This record gives sequence, structure tokens and C-alpha cells, in this order.
Amino acid sequence: MSLLDKLRELGISENLIKEIEKFRLQYPVDKEYESRIPVPTQFYYGSDVWEQAITAVLCGENLLLVGEKATGKNLFAENLAGVFNRPRWDVSFHVNMDAASLIGTDTFSAGEVTFRPGPVYTAAKTGGFAVLDEINMAKSEAMAVLHATLDFRRTIDVPGYDRLSLHPATRFIATMNYGYAGTKELNEALVSRFAVIRMPMISKESLVKLIKEHYPAIREAGANELAEVFLELHTKCKNGEISSKALDLRGLIGSIGMMEKGLNIYTALDMGITNKSFDEYEQTLIRDTIRARISRKMSREQLFC
Repeated sequence: MSLLDKLRELGISENLIKEIEKFRLQYPVDKEYESRIPVPTQFYYGSDVWEQAITAVLCGENLLLVGEKATGKNLFAENLAGVFNRPRWDVSFHVNMDAASLIGTDTFSAGEVTFRPGPVYTAAKTGGFAVLDEINMAKSEAMAVLHATLDFRRTIDVPGYDRLSLHPATRFIATMNYGYAGTKELNEALVSRFAVIRMPMISKESLVKLIKEHYPAIREAGANELAEVFLELHTKCKNGEISSKALDLRGLIGSIGMMEKGLNIYTALDMGITNKSFDEYEQTLIRDTIRARISRKMSREQLFC
């Protein structure tokens, strides 16, 4: 099933889907960059978020996806690039990321100094989607160079080289979590350059769909129990009973894969979820939550068809 068909299955407006198809035809991708168009193996289920994001992208807006851990921000950014058939560049911010890392820098090649473009410059030139991951970890001086890129000017000035006008299909999709070490509040000038979408916690129904999409052989009851475990851990995390370390959706999906291969259910969940915390007391709370939902007697045959 294509990504557009999945949008139809979610109930996304046919008018929006037609606008996406028009966008794709209007902005074909150079063959050189076709390999950068994502082909997602997971799909984000959440019709409200899809409708908000699609509308914003069609209106030329850049997006800021904000929310807690495990709300699917990076997955959704990948899906969005796939839906619009755009090459994607990922920029993961850290304390040493500077302006040159984003735009580009001088390099010595064939006996002369030339410009080596960075991911933001290349995405801007080719009409790609640049995913700015954990934008609230970026240094202010690194983000300042993007102000003209992200607002109505849509340009990049490269000192000593040229002034690049953004390709009309270029969009920037930033993500941010709250409360991580090294993060900070975004300044008002930067936030004003994005349309902001608050990513909700995944619903039980969507989580069951995601599990079954990855592992079609899993029984409905088993998928429901594992989804309940994850959502219960989220509740405990929200109430401050445990940290967010165990709230790992990738870990849950990976654990189910190990169960399918025959690993003991508790051992697989330890590896994918419980052991993400290094505090023994917290590990005990997480294990108790898991064992309250999943019987010790449950076998692989009961979980999978």
C-alpha cells in the first residue's frame, strides 16, 4: 500500500491528497537525489497531526514538532518527506554544531579552495526537506544564520561565494523534546519562523496497528497487552514515578522482534525497555509494571500465530 493510500485509509481529505499529488508533479526530483527520498518502514497513525502538517507544508510553512519522548516526531518527519516525495537531509544538533556545519565550509580540492556545501545548503538548493533534530540543543550562533533562510526572505548568504534563493519545494522540519540535558528554550525570533505542531502521545489503537504492521503474526490479544504495558509506563513516567528512559518505542518494537525469534518474553522486554534505566529501584518498578500485565506463563505460541 502506498503512503497516499495509507492517508486515505486514515480518512485524510481527498482534496489534500490531490494537492500533494499536484505538489509532486510540480517539483520533480533530480535523479542524483532520488536515493534520498525516504521509503518509510513504519507509518505514523494520527489523522489530526497529518492534516495540520500537510496543510502547513502546502502553504509553504516550516514545521516545529514538539512533544514528549516516544511521540513519533522523527518517524513523522520521515513519513512527511516520503508523502511529498522529497529528498531528506538530517541535521542532528549538538553543542559543537556551528554555522559552517549547516551551510558549508571551505575545502581544498584539486589545488584550489572550493566550497563544500552543508546539508542545509544542499536541501535548499535541491528542494529537499531538512530535518533539524533536537533544535533546542543548538547554539544560538548556529541558528542565527538560518533566520533569513526560515523567514519570508528564503535565502542563504554564503560569505565569499553567492546568495542562494531557496528552491520553492524546500521545507525545514525541526523537532524538540522537553527536559533533556543540554536543551534550552527556543528564542521568540526562531519559533516565529515555524508552524508549531504539538505531537500527542500515541493512542492504544495506533500502537496496536504499529505493532501488527511490524509483526503480522502477533495475536490481537498479545498486541493489546504489549500496548497497554507501554502506555502504563508512560502514565508512570508522566506522574514522576519513573524516568523517561524506559519509555522507548523503538525498544518495544525491537523486543517484540526478539520474542518472535524465540527469546523469553520478560528477557526481551528487559533488553528493550527495563535495562534502559540503570537505577535498580526504577528497574524493579518497570518490571513490576510489565509483570502485572503479562503473565509469566505466557509463551511465544500464545503471543504469535
